[in-house]
Amino acid sequence: MYVEHFFRLSKEAQERIRQEPVAFGFGLFSKVIFYRSYSRIKEDGTNENFHDVIIRTIEGIFSIRKDYYIKHHLPFDEEAWQREALAMALAMARLKWLPPGRGLWAMGTRYIYERGSAALYNCAAVDTADIAHAADWAMDMLMVGAGVGFNTAWGGKATKPDKTRPKHLVIEDSKEGWVHSVRLLIEAYTKGGPFYTFDYSRIRPAGTPLKTFGGIAAGPEPLKRLHNAIERIFDAYIDGKISKTRTIVDLFNEIGVCVVSGNIRRSAQIAIGSPEDEEFLELKDYTKHPERAEIGWVSNNSVLLKNLDDFDAIDAITPYVYKDGEPGFLHLENMQKYGRFGQEIADKAWLSNPCGEIALESFELCNLAEVFLPKCTSMQEFLQLLEYATFYASTVNLLPTHRPETNAIVARNRRIGVSVSGVADFIEKRGLTTLLHWLRAGYEHVRSINEALARAAGIPSSIKVTTVKPSGTISLLAGTSPGMHYPLYRYAKRRVRIGKDTPLATLLAKAGVPHEEDIYDSSALIFSFAVHYDNPKEVGDMSVWEQMNILALLQREWSDNMVSNTIQFDPKLYSPEDLARILKEYLPMLKSTTLLPKNEEVYPQMPFEKITKEEYEAMKAKEPSIDWNKLGGHYATSEDCTKECRLA
Repeated sequence: MYVEHFFRLSKEAQERIRQEPVAFGFGLFSKVIFYRSYSRIKEDGTNENFHDVIIRTIEGIFSIRKDYYIKHHLPFDEEAWQREALAMALAMARLKWLPPGRGLWAMGTRYIYERGSAALYNCAAVDTADIAHAADWAMDMLMVGAGVGFNTAWGGKATKPDKTRPKHLVIEDSKEGWVHSVRLLIEAYTKGGPFYTFDYSRIRPAGTPLKTFGGIAAGPEPLKRLHNAIERIFDAYIDGKISKTRTIVDLFNEIGVCVVSGNIRRSAQIAIGSPEDEEFLELKDYTKHPERAEIGWVSNNSVLLKNLDDFDAIDAITPYVYKDGEPGFLHLENMQKYGRFGQEIADKAWLSNPCGEIALESFELCNLAEVFLPKCTSMQEFLQLLEYATFYASTVNLLPTHRPETNAIVARNRRIGVSVSGVADFIEKRGLTTLLHWLRAGYEHVRSINEALARAAGIPSSIKVTTVKPSGTISLLAGTSPGMHYPLYRYAKRRVRIGKDTPLATLLAKAGVPHEEDIYDSSALIFSFAVHYDNPKEVGDMSVWEQMNILALLQREWSDNMVSNTIQFDPKLYSPEDLARILKEYLPMLKSTTLLPKNEEVYPQMPFEKITKEEYEAMKAKEPSIDWNKLGGHYATSEDCTKECRLA
């Protein structure tokens, strides 16, 4: 057991939490997102409501700290922590701050207590120099829900194994069993290891509940397909049919597809390449590489600019960006030299998480938590909420993961990311000057709280503590604009895909929520909801320069990690040369950025569809009420995080 001493909220505290109304920002739409993504099945077969998740999450985070203090013979004041836990819980119910989606899903579960903290982390990255070890680790982290960044560092040494006398391996029915088989197969090509034939008979059949981790088993087919893909990729590389770059990225993308197919909650990746690697730049040109269309979507792709000398390559890259919005850009010198821009903090990180808000070393993890700026009534309340988010993030890394190579780095860096969301809403309501005051005071407060918590636990304070994450799904619960971004539309019809035969789809359909058959997936239904963002502007009202100014402000005043961003541009107004000029002007102050062309294409069942205020009001007037007590046996799922990063 990783956790042996548990914290339990008092009966009075639990009753007080359950009395607190939950302030879901988008009403029914937010509730559906919650039940789809974060509600676990309880022992009685019913699904958790949000109060249940709050109590599980708060008891889980305080159990980690209590267990650590008791095991290290440190004082733990039960009465004081009860008061703090209740205050944190009530602020969660009011949607003032939230842990990340990983925390809402996994915190306080038996899986965490028995298997360690890996499933609580958002952000992960690995260097591929040892490609078998890197693939092993990356698949392991993806299977517990972390997004993984990887580079193209593998040296390229590989030989075909002798397949005439293979060894036989019965694959164990566990994440470890799947990962081990993948590593053995890669080592057969890259380290002269034996070639294996695999026996999949112990893997539970598709549809079987995963009782400890949660979700539904997909059966052995995704793993079989991955094994076949690994052989195909390395055989093609050795035969000279594909490059080293293709081999690395295809391998990791195939691993991501396997994880998604295996019904794990998400499989976000970022591939990090050289600005001079033309093969890397063209990976998502499916006219040249049509065979990659089925796997290329798994990762965002970015180039790593080491310093200003690499900026000369930008002119050759922006035509790709103009067409497809990729690759993005990482600026290594700033990642390693600065915290907030101008504040020097030495950092060994050279990789990134998929959404570009955290720079990481190889095998490193980082966890996040966020505060919703528009919901803060005063700076004093903002600072108090930052304490809760900092407590959460600073506590997760007290609990080891199951990977020793990761524990060594996490114990040294203790990297966290306290994020702010609804930035655009706050700017329009209170103005940039107020934002500057709050962010400057807030950063110092997060630093102070993190250092105090580190002293109390007898550990180093975190190397970096703040960020701006994309907040795709979490901001949908709170009802704010996501991260730093303006809303795509002020009034929108939001469509949600839910499995046709799931209890959630059945409940919504019976209640009369508008729905239709999914034209792309016969096993799913599409449900429609009306959403209104309380912001006078949409992203289409903002120039690229205005968006970049907000990004630079957040990197300068708030984030000592990075700022997740997708800067949208109108291809009719900006040329590749314009984009190059913009990047050269702003990248010296930034650590990461992505530019995305506005897509005016209208197609059936769009996730976001612009509607009028009158259409919004008509849809809301017909919105049915749902008896959520009738929901039971629904296994939560989540949309892919890579898409959330780009569409936030």
